[in-house]
Amino acid sequence: MNIIEGVRLGSAAAGIRYHNRDDLVVFEIAPGSATAAMFTRNRFCAAPVTVARRHLTVGQPRYLVINAGNANAGTGSAGIAVAEATCREVATLGHCLPGEVLPFSTGVIGVPLPLARLTAALPSLLREVRADGWERAARAIMTTDTVPKLVSATFEVEGARYRVTGIAKGAGMIRPDMATLLAFLATDAPLDGDETRHCLAAAVDQSFHRITVDGDTSTNDSVVLIATGRAVRRATPAGLLAATQSAVTAACMELARAIVRDAEGANKFITIEVSGGASEADCLAVAYTIAHSPLVKTALFASDPNWGRIIAAVGRAPIAELAVDRVTLRIGDVEVFRHGEPAPGYTEAAGAAAMKERDVLLRIDLGTGSAAARIWTSDLSEAYVRINAEYRT
Repeated sequence: MNIIEGVRLGSAAAGIRYHNRDDLVVFEIAPGSATAAMFTRNRFCAAPVTVARRHLTVGQPRYLVINAGNANAGTGSAGIAVAEATCREVATLGHCLPGEVLPFSTGVIGVPLPLARLTAALPSLLREVRADGWERAARAIMTTDTVPKLVSATFEVEGARYRVTGIAKGAGMIRPDMATLLAFLATDAPLDGDETRHCLAAAVDQSFHRITVDGDTSTNDSVVLIATGRAVRRATPAGLLAATQSAVTAACMELARAIVRDAEGANKFITIEVSGGASEADCLAVAYTIAHSPLVKTALFASDPNWGRIIAAVGRAPIAELAVDRVTLRIGDVEVFRHGEPAPGYTEAAGAAAMKERDVLLRIDLGTGSAAARIWTSDLSEAYVRINAEYRT
């Protein structure tokens, strides 16, 4: 993992819900850094989302504090008070203002967050922040994740080298609507506040807004980008912004795909490409209708080329017009359906072979325009049902 000068991280076991594992993380951000964030559109947003949004209007944050195991969502005014108290405690220890602290939580909804356990762990945690703390932090923010999600890369602009590093968590309750479950990225590129916000919005649109596991938007979705500006600025502003946006987008795409690959109970990674649409919005509507169909997802789990379920999903997608006699479907390289009827020469054996792959590509051509879109999703297994049925027990 590339160290990002200007960002230090610490992780600790606070015993918030889990035992004998880290569940609390702090980011320390150097003064002068630019930080942007995007949050869930879920109207039952968690208390830390409400507080973080408000604090971002005050100024640039100096600290992020993240806990796993408890979402502090659906907890009313008491949850807001706990999130604010957490910020005050971090501010006292970090010698900054409470408004310069952003809180984040993930875990069970509707359970009071044990403030005393959290604040008891903070003094030693803030004393032990370190620049190479990314991997430990990636593990600390996990809930039902089976593996940590990390990304790190370098990029060059006009002879100058810059870095981007990020972590994310998420395995279920994934259909981001403004963000993913939790993701934190940092770059040493010297961007100002507006550039950082633009860079993050553009990256999220092509990454976290293109994944779904179960169609559920979390109460806690948050993604943060920190630009410390500690790298020497040799590139022109326009060239730097374009290159940084490209690098951050690539990092977000890698994290987003890692979330889908680690989806709860998932056995397959599914790419859905829709082309020939009247607009990108139409293509996305078709893609998400397929991705959210339990019948399609269970057929994918069984490696069953039941293409009737796929075209049925296409047919009910919420788009204004659909010329069914122009629709074509391919599973991998196998043409299954062409212009409204089974493709000549298609065999179940060929379809089944394409479906057996760990990575499955579904390609739908609507045949009515030039727009296209791509999303990523997973199959639906018995394990998904078990994991979510037993999540609180």
